[in-house]
Amino acid sequence: MAKKLDLERILQRQGFGTRKMCRILIINEQVTVNGELCNDPDALFALENLHFTIDGVAWEYREHSYLMMHKPAHYECSHKTQFHPTIYSLLPPPLVERDIQCIGRLDEDTTGLILLSDDGQFIHKVSSPKHHVPKIYAVTCKHAVSDSDLQTLLAGVKLIDEEQTIAALEVSRVSENVIHMTLAEGKYHQVKRMIAAMGNRVECLKRIKIGRLALPEDLQPGEWRWLSEHDLAALKP
Repeated sequence: MAKKLDLERILQRQGFGTRKMCRILIINEQVTVNGELCNDPDALFALENLHFTIDGVAWEYREHSYLMMHKPAHYECSHKTQFHPTIYSLLPPPLVERDIQCIGRLDEDTTGLILLSDDGQFIHKVSSPKHHVPKIYAVTCKHAVSDSDLQTLLAGVKLIDEEQTIAALEVSRVSENVIHMTLAEGKYHQVKRMIAAMGNRVECLKRIKIGRLALPEDLQPGEWRWLSEHDLAALKP
């Protein structure tokens, strides 16, 4: 038998406030379920394929949230920011209420693909170096990048406070000053420090791919979308 929950608890689990707040939304006739108005907080509904609206905004019941965002520049990947707005301000409040977290942070001036979820196991699988989920960055450097520089990045560079050399999995030249670099780790300022170790400097940094999941061309900076089953499959080793 399909699992059922009362509407009040369903909304509370989906991040729409305390159970008391959700009860008020329902009694005030602000909620529809599967296309029908429901003003009974105790009404039971099966969770599978459950759709509802709050004040006309459509939602789908999700046990966990999995989404991608095109992180814009000058946003911090933290709930408690210091100098810039948080990327969580770009999300609907119910998702923030569910304690959704970004999977690996990008620096304030770094843009591109970032994943967010409230599923702890999923976050661990994608972020842990043990699972070897590669990340690809488009790196614009101040000075031209030579063939020798590419070989150095592949062979490994020595970074301050690191005992072993750090190497890129793959490096390819896009133009004189732009390269694509693939990393399996996510150390602090890793790309910038690797480029600096060669005597160059990163002018612009954008993450364009995680695993086989590429940043969609039509996803503009500051926009987000749910991950599809195809997207989730692209993140598996």
